[in-house]
Amino acid sequence: MNLNNNKNNAIEFYKIAYMGAPKLAVKKFVGEEYIQHNPDVADGTQGFIDYFERMGKEYPDKSIEFVRCIAEGDLVALHTHQIWPGNDHYVTMDFFRFDNNGKICEHWDAIQQIPGRSANPNSMY
Repeated sequence: MNLNNNKNNAIEFYKIAYMGAPKLAVKKFVGEEYIQHNPDVADGTQGFIDYFERMGKEYPDKSIEFVRCIAEGDLVALHTHQIWPGNDHYVTMDFFRFDNNGKICEHWDAIQQIPGRSANPNSMY
């Protein structure tokens, strides 16, 4: 496993899908199977494509910043800052598992809206 390649591929995969080309992202970066753990997205590559095509139509002005990327073994974790229409800010964490061919084959995620107020002075990043 090449950790730097996996990190770069996870970022590019997510960036391409997020910015409106999920079919291209799947073609370039996904392996024989794609196991999805997000309960709002259907399993498999078509579920991923359908979800991101819908998000692109419903929220064309969204943006994403990749804050950090961590890789270990066959896993890559992305920590992102997303801004959605209405100026809603979200922290997301996505985890991707890579197969032996360096292709993405499994995904988990968690999302949290950044609140207007915090009980501490620390950022969520």
